[in-house]
Amino acid sequence: MDRRQLADFLRRSRERLRPQEVGLATGPRRRTPGLRREEVSQLAGMSADYYMRLEQARSPQPSTQLLGALARALRLNGDERDHLYVLAGHRPPAGPFAGEHVRPGLLYLLDRLAETPAQIVGDLGDVLAQNALAEALFGCVCTVDEQDRNIVWRWFTDPFVRQAYPVDEHDRNGRLHVADLRAAVARRGDDPAAAALVARLHEASPEFTRLWDMHEVGLHRTSRMKVLHPEVGAIEFDTEVLLTPAEDQRVFVFTPPPGSPTIEALELLRVIGPETAHRSHA
Repeated sequence: MDRRQLADFLRRSRERLRPQEVGLATGPRRRTPGLRREEVSQLAGMSADYYMRLEQARSPQPSTQLLGALARALRLNGDERDHLYVLAGHRPPAGPFAGEHVRPGLLYLLDRLAETPAQIVGDLGDVLAQNALAEALFGCVCTVDEQDRNIVWRWFTDPFVRQAYPVDEHDRNGRLHVADLRAAVARRGDDPAAAALVARLHEASPEFTRLWDMHEVGLHRTSRMKVLHPEVGAIEFDTEVLLTPAEDQRVFVFTPPPGSPTIEALELLRVIGPETAHRSHA
């Protein structure tokens, strides 16, 4: 917790806010353009003494509930609210969820990545969009039934999917899927969609249950993977994971390792197209 910076940010945010912006009268005796301390404390539902100590950099660490009330009272935007939480020593709340809606700019980005496979994947593992080269590599899974376009669900319930990956990497891949899902479920908190997916996986796969009970957690950021394509053969990639403005979506870009024959394999994939991709769905 940075008490000095927190105090300065609260004071300046209070001074920038006009009384009429929060429904208060300016009044003839108001000497400063911003809000008074007692007005902020009243709007936030906290004691004036505690708020004064916050601005004097001599308070204990405020709770997340109190920070949320202050953010609303001071009319902070999302970035300002997150800054408030960080100064107070807390992780900011989760950002906005986009669900299945993919921003046009992200779809445009996928189309421009013509020389490397790329996908937009939800935090629970749903493939939401992919470019032509990713479809040639993995097959089309964006238009199938909802549960069948989920990477984690397909990995643990469809044996055909695993044939596209070396046998000696199956255990590692499964643990990565579960660790990433575990982190997403925790971030979402009491979320019905996350709970339903985990329940279906427990019911369908003892292997998933075994890995879930290990309670390993790890966000999927970067890794190396090998895909066994039925026409091109083994192709190795470095997986780069790019964050999006939405809390629940990421862009996966599969790039050739330096000095590998993957570039030539991708050239061949562009020629033969998606019809030869390893898939379990027509």
